[in-house]
Amino acid sequence: MTVTLRFEDGAVVVSSDGDDLNPTSLPGVERDARTGSHRAPARRYRAVRDALRDRGADVDDRVAPDARLELSLRYDLREYQEAALAAWRGNDERGVVELPTGSGKTVLALAAMAELGVPTLVVVPTVDLLEQWRRELESEFGVPVGQFGGGEQRAAALTVATYDSAYLRAEDVGGDFGLIVFDEVHHLGGEGYRDVARLFAAPARLGLTATFERPDGAHETVADLVGPVVFERDVDALSGEHLAEYDVRRIEVRLSESEREEYEREQGTFVEYVRDAGITFSSGSDYQELVYRSGNDPRAREALLAKQRAREVMMNADAKVTELERILERHRDERVIVFTAHTDLVYRLSERFLLPAITGETGAAERREILGKFRDGEYTRVVSANVLDEGVDVPDASVGVVISGTGSERQFTQRLGRLLRPGSDGEKRAVLYELVTSETAEERVADRRR
Repeated sequence: MTVTLRFEDGAVVVSSDGDDLNPTSLPGVERDARTGSHRAPARRYRAVRDALRDRGADVDDRVAPDARLELSLRYDLREYQEAALAAWRGNDERGVVELPTGSGKTVLALAAMAELGVPTLVVVPTVDLLEQWRRELESEFGVPVGQFGGGEQRAAALTVATYDSAYLRAEDVGGDFGLIVFDEVHHLGGEGYRDVARLFAAPARLGLTATFERPDGAHETVADLVGPVVFERDVDALSGEHLAEYDVRRIEVRLSESEREEYEREQGTFVEYVRDAGITFSSGSDYQELVYRSGNDPRAREALLAKQRAREVMMNADAKVTELERILERHRDERVIVFTAHTDLVYRLSERFLLPAITGETGAAERREILGKFRDGEYTRVVSANVLDEGVDVPDASVGVVISGTGSERQFTQRLGRLLRPGSDGEKRAVLYELVTSETAEERVADRRR
């Protein structure tokens, strides 16, 4: 009896030329009532294949790509990169590697590609990363690189894709790769991205991230789709030798009299409502309850709006602008990234200090031009609203200023990581300033992210 495996529309179809096999006894395989065929989600391909081999079945595997690639790696791996690669291979070439920004996660993935020598898809969250990966693959391996996303739809043995484009192409090309690399793999926890991993059959899976755990617990789903964390090192373990030394300096500023009056008024409206409504925020669902009530209760809606207005006052305090001026003067000869949470503040700072601005409204060509000039040293400062938090290679920035942000540890780690690539002379020391408005809720936000 021969069992045939083939890829079809995001699934692995199982068929045999005899009656000795009950396909539904294989991992994830179910009978499709519409067609009468037996199929499993593409991500279960390896489990189905291995189960058949364990049973001694003769397998006609039409899923696995036949191509073998001769890829040569020029990089010499650092000790921790070698250990990470060995841990991943020891876990049947599945799993997540958690390393700080600037520590060489891309090099690790290149080493995995070279060792396996199979067609590979690299999936990334942004067009900027798409282009960075394509350039790196072309430079390192000297082969044509395919691209799904950024205005192109071109397949090759080595291909890069955005998460969105990978999902759209999965039913066509989901069986074409033996290895899939998920850069910034924590994005797979998002409800809209999980099918990217489910619809591809690639048996070898490597996730890369600086911050694996998600506050919503969705990293457990990522571990199921890609594999568990097989290796991790934090910033402190690598700073000094492989990353720049760094300092984090928290500077507290005070609201002006008029800002304090507005903050207390708006915050008071919010606090009064949640107290009367018995909402304690002891669980994550309490905030959702408030949002739900705001659809029908005018007081709940006004409370949410008041909270937002209070947040904007404390995060965009005039004293922060004054303090930023001092920092820019102190570090006039260094490259500085200013991080904010609000687009309006980006443009305000850009106009006040003549800083190139990058927001979600900045076009791709303009963003590339600004970052190119920043890398080349033509620009020494840039201000951004969240866009530079991850997925952007800014090798020589040494000073960061967090004007405003969330309580997310991930965001804080990623912003710090923008600064930690070591300098050419090995003497670089980075500094990240946090500007925090005292006697406001922002103090608690800053404490959470630290």
